[in-house]
Amino acid sequence: MELRLQLKRLGKKKVKEVPFTLEENPQNLEELLIACVKNQVEAFNAKRTEVNVIGFLSPAEIQEKAQSGKIEFGELANTDLADLQKAIDNVLLAFQDGLFLVFVDDNEITSLETPLELHSQSVIAFLRMTFLVGTYW
Repeated sequence: MELRLQLKRLGKKKVKEVPFTLEENPQNLEELLIACVKNQVEAFNAKRTEVNVIGFLSPAEIQEKAQSGKIEFGELANTDLADLQKAIDNVLLAFQDGLFLVFVDDNEITSLETPLELHSQSVIAFLRMTFLVGTYW
């Protein structure tokens, strides 16, 4: 099943849209979160284990990286792999603690056991809650 994920942060206008493919339809929010985490952990670990044979950047790559504000070779100093079970535990705890909200087709999902009815046109939005930092004297 092909879905669209929208990643948002409070106070930011930019919305990042990510196409996402699920092998099977999740029955509730907990299954959806676990599927998202599995996908991201696999991608993260694959990036850590791939070998970068080319040690230089082409002029086009330099120009592209200059647009983002950072020119780098893409070498990773930290090659530690992510632990899938820890990542799943973290996302479930973060949801329960209210660190992010989940909306499916503009309807907020407030419980991990809430049944989901997803279809190919479903839009899932993750809204990261950011808290004010600092104190006033």
